[in-house]
Amino acid sequence: MISPVRDEARFIDAAIDSMAAQTVRPTAWVIVNDGSTDHTAAMARTRAAELDFITVVDKPDRGHRHVGSGVIEAFNFGLSASPIADWDYIIKLDADITYGPRYIELMLAEFTREHRLAAVSGRVFRPEPGGDVEERKSADMVCGPFKFYRRAAFEAIGGFEQTLQWDGIDIHRARMTGWRTYNIANLEARIHHHRLMGSSQVSIVHGRMRWGRGIHFMGYHPAYAVASGLYRMRDWPYVVGGLLIIAGYFRAAAQGAKRYPDPEFRANLRRWQLRQLAALPRSAFSAARRHLVGVRHSP
Repeated sequence: MISPVRDEARFIDAAIDSMAAQTVRPTAWVIVNDGSTDHTAAMARTRAAELDFITVVDKPDRGHRHVGSGVIEAFNFGLSASPIADWDYIIKLDADITYGPRYIELMLAEFTREHRLAAVSGRVFRPEPGGDVEERKSADMVCGPFKFYRRAAFEAIGGFEQTLQWDGIDIHRARMTGWRTYNIANLEARIHHHRLMGSSQVSIVHGRMRWGRGIHFMGYHPAYAVASGLYRMRDWPYVVGGLLIIAGYFRAAAQGAKRYPDPEFRANLRRWQLRQLAALPRSAFSAARRHLVGVRHSP
């Protein structure tokens, strides 16, 4: 288990508390201090002295946050310092999340049940005063803040790529190599994310535009990019956030922004996306039919 951390002093104690409370604890947890300027490293070392499975390593400071590739650069630094020869699973874990005590136990049960499962997660929620708000993902996606991989599958896809959209590229590479990925709805597997998904250190507007540029880089089909933006209109900031994703995508396209440098991957991704879009009318019809049958048989 590896956690790249940079200036996470607000969250890291709670993150470590969640891990310490697990019914199944990790063999090893390497926390990579990626140039923190606050008390993150000191807090992690204090907790490492209490918990024998935690090791803290310092990565040379690049001097700034580097979106996308920076976190994987730090992850790979931690991976090189980890005893992975003894690991059956490889986890990339953020320090701004919390989760229940059976989380790892439940994920391991999924790997036992499904032998072609590459990666799995619970579903992500943002704590709000009125209750938890789900950060919605499609059923086959695995949350980026807690990437729980079978080691054999992680190696089959070549690990995480040090690039934009690394946490979408890995999922499609798993599909291409015959592995499954999904998230589960179990209440005991809820992940509480203490930052808004798709935001940035600048602003939520900047984060949504960056999201659009990222899916353009990855190789999204234009129709799927629009569908993704429409889907995200139901998330905060409502309507506007989805429009910004679409705008970011088409702005990147108009500027001739660079794409992920694997044409076979991009072509395969687009074929998969078009199949998903083609299946939408059938899915909507089936859902409506189930609803009508339920109404017809209700007392």
